[in-house]
Amino acid sequence: MEPKKLNVQLRTDRRKTASGRLRRDGKIPAIVYGHTEPLAITVDAHEFRTAFRRITENTVVQLTMPEGVHEVLVKDFQQDHLTGTIVHLDFYEFEKGKALRTRVPIRLTGAPVGVKEGGILETLMRELEVECLPKDLPEVISLDISELALNHSVHVRDLPLAEGVKPLNSPEQVVCVVAVRKAEEEPKPAAEGVLAEGEVAEGAEGAEGAEGEAAEGEAAEGGAEGAAAKGAAKGGAKGGAKGEAAEGGEKKRKGGKDRER
Repeated sequence: MEPKKLNVQLRTDRRKTASGRLRRDGKIPAIVYGHTEPLAITVDAHEFRTAFRRITENTVVQLTMPEGVHEVLVKDFQQDHLTGTIVHLDFYEFEKGKALRTRVPIRLTGAPVGVKEGGILETLMRELEVECLPKDLPEVISLDISELALNHSVHVRDLPLAEGVKPLNSPEQVVCVVAVRKAEEEPKPAAEGVLAEGEVAEGAEGAEGAEGEAAEGEAAEGGAEGAAAKGAAKGGAKGGAKGEAAEGGEKKRKGGKDRER
């Protein structure tokens, strides 16, 4: 991969006020660290944006300084949360001719046949950690997954890596898989004997009606019996009174006859 080139300047003033002034002048404060003493530098913001459309750790950068060229990687950066502009950069200087460790993006291309069959593509890895010499460092790891079938997956061991590039992740680690799409669960019918709120079982309703009718019948029957009892009592009282009156009259008549004799 061809390294990117940036012209940078050394800076001696590391105060916050100085950094703010540099940013207003279109510069980005940065630091270079690694196997040498840390160096404080400034990078032209426009030049950096032109060279880096996307910032990754796997891009070799040649920093041209007055005392020489330093080959580095962009190890970290800070952005303004409101504007999205880069406000600080960390460069890592590696030793030439010595293997380095970094992360490389994974790019999946093509539409898997398994997706066309109703599956869904799940991507579990987007970067691969590798170890290699700077000259062998790939910019991206591309893989065509057009033939990936339903219920099939891609592992780290399946990734196409150039000679000299050693993966540090487990060979069995899954990069992506075409999984079966989960069917939507249908609402289950209410279990037998379980009633929805406000519903009454048909048998219970009939039983309640029968019980109500029986109760009403008993009440009516009881009322009739009570009325009959009252009538009987009243009739008895009248009969008794009539009997007493008749008996009294009869005695009276007998008394009269006795007097006539």
